[in-house]
Amino acid sequence: MKTLSALFFTMISLSADPIHDFWFNGAEISSFQLDQSRYGKNHPGHAQLIFVTEPFLVGKQVKNETGKPGSTVVLKLNALTTFNTGIYSYRTMTSTFRPIDCREFPHALKSVTSIQDWCGLAFQQLNYRDHCWNAELRSYFENEGDIDLKLGSGFIEDELWVTLRLAPDLLPTGELSMLPGAIFTRFSHKPLEFTRAKAELSHRNGESVYTLVYPSLARTLTLYFDTAFPHVIRKWTEAGPSGTTTAILQKRLLNVAYWEMQNPEDAGKRRQLGLDPVAD
Repeated sequence: MKTLSALFFTMISLSADPIHDFWFNGAEISSFQLDQSRYGKNHPGHAQLIFVTEPFLVGKQVKNETGKPGSTVVLKLNALTTFNTGIYSYRTMTSTFRPIDCREFPHALKSVTSIQDWCGLAFQQLNYRDHCWNAELRSYFENEGDIDLKLGSGFIEDELWVTLRLAPDLLPTGELSMLPGAIFTRFSHKPLEFTRAKAELSHRNGESVYTLVYPSLARTLTLYFDTAFPHVIRKWTEAGPSGTTTAILQKRLLNVAYWEMQNPEDAGKRRQLGLDPVAD
């Protein structure tokens, strides 16, 4: 694990590499048209995938803001969805932190999810330490509130989205044990546990398709992305007993320092993403 200054020196020294050149020049922001299945019906909405690199403290598992030792560079994904069900609205967000160095780190280090609707809020955090996923669950539901678990090792669904952007050849395939995505488990009130699944990766005409099937859940997640680097996610579907959710890429912005765009005149970028003035 390197110091913050050493990490950024490494970034500069690898600038001739197109992979590092792409990811170390600001954020990629993609907006998707969302058709969300909920309560047995489909509801229009929108989703954003925000990918950005940052230094990350491996021990504390937070962003390294002061140059402390013990850091690595992660590709962070902030995945957001917004949709309404009848009179009330839903907002979800999952932040997943996966080290760029896939050889040293076989998994993401952290994944955090929050869900807000007019009934209340749910929060879930996963930390990967000592070859084990440690989980915290906080919820306004009686059976889900204030739970802490050790889940063991294995792949989690929410890290797959970042892995495919870095090294799709490392996506797990075949018969395996997988922790289903946090949005699914919270929407369906399923327990946090690894579940048998079957995964397949295929390629055709420049498009790659990753399919993840959970037989016991009657659920299938399918991710469609470019075979060529930078492996842009074009679409995803999630099919289950209550219906099918679909998200289709609409707009994509590159090299965006969004954290510096805090003024009213910066709203033009929101218009480019189809989110202006204030998306529902």
